[in-house]
Amino acid sequence: MTTHATRLQVAEAATTVLSTDKVVTDWAERYAGPWWNAAPCDTESVCVAPLVVAEVDTDKYGDASLAVTQAPHTSTTYAKAQTLVARDEKSGLIAAVSPSELLAYRSEPAAGRLDIYGCDPEAVATASARLAREMVRGVLLRSGWSVLHASAVVQDGRAVLTFGQKGAGKTTTALALAARHGWELLANDRVFVRANADGGVDVLPWPSAAAVGLGLLDALGWFDIARERMQCGEALHPTQDQRVTQALLTGDRTPLWDNDRELKAQVFPDQFGDWFGVPLATSGQAAALVFPRVVAGSAPIAMDECCGLTDHDFMTGRTEDRYPDIFDLVRVDGGGTEVARHDVARILAALPHHPVVLGHDVAENADFLTKLVDLQSH
Repeated sequence: MTTHATRLQVAEAATTVLSTDKVVTDWAERYAGPWWNAAPCDTESVCVAPLVVAEVDTDKYGDASLAVTQAPHTSTTYAKAQTLVARDEKSGLIAAVSPSELLAYRSEPAAGRLDIYGCDPEAVATASARLAREMVRGVLLRSGWSVLHASAVVQDGRAVLTFGQKGAGKTTTALALAARHGWELLANDRVFVRANADGGVDVLPWPSAAAVGLGLLDALGWFDIARERMQCGEALHPTQDQRVTQALLTGDRTPLWDNDRELKAQVFPDQFGDWFGVPLATSGQAAALVFPRVVAGSAPIAMDECCGLTDHDFMTGRTEDRYPDIFDLVRVDGGGTEVARHDVARILAALPHHPVVLGHDVAENADFLTKLVDLQSH
């Protein structure tokens, strides 16, 4: 039986996904995409950890699931699913099962290996890509990187970082520049950052599906593109709410809400380029910070007010509640060390800060932002 492999590589971190099911390795390649230089590799060249080995095998899932339930275990929530976790303190092995997803796991932290067994190829593929990312995250964090809750775009290697609470306009700012003025998209919601020897801050992407509201999708001119693609049989990320899928297929551009949570389209990284013509950047150096606030009916304007980073702008283990480190893949605080975060915050504090109010006119926002953060003048 043929084994397939996909290698993910960024900075000093790398991991490989192995599977006899090509859909699993293809998914990892698509999930990390050009952001993390994901590409197929020769299985004979895979000789070092970390590794994710994934199998679509009902029998192996059943055996692994039974072993967890028969051993002393705890229950937690991982990736929004109830997960039972059994730890062998003597060997260091960690076994787990998510019954609702029909997924079982076996982690060997000391060896840098994680095995995944499941019954559904898409579920196994999604879990494999997610946990390969966690392995890479662990290597980066242990190498001095931190994680910022920010969107980022790059021009000529210089990155503009956009900050704010949920709904502030981070995605609006980044995509307006990328869609209208050809900036490269580095990240939609999170970035890795580390102080460098030249006194700057290097920025790396965090691969993930990007959440784009239907209103913003329409304003960017992407709604009809997405609709046509989906009507031809292509799909957005499977985490997308079915109500969003239905709205796109029927042409309903009205923003969707579930109580106070907006339901958004979930865009694969590769779809930014393939569908919407937005290039992805693989790295950059921080050059300016933008703090947007979107106000309906407003013209874009620079604000005369104090702004700056707070502890809430850095991700930590406490804020990473969707993916707690139950498999000991990260083994440090989920957002990096306090020293690393302090170094980054100190350097970023000296860069230009731009508090702004933006409206709903994407072209107007993009023109305004481009002049505001004109990197050629700095």
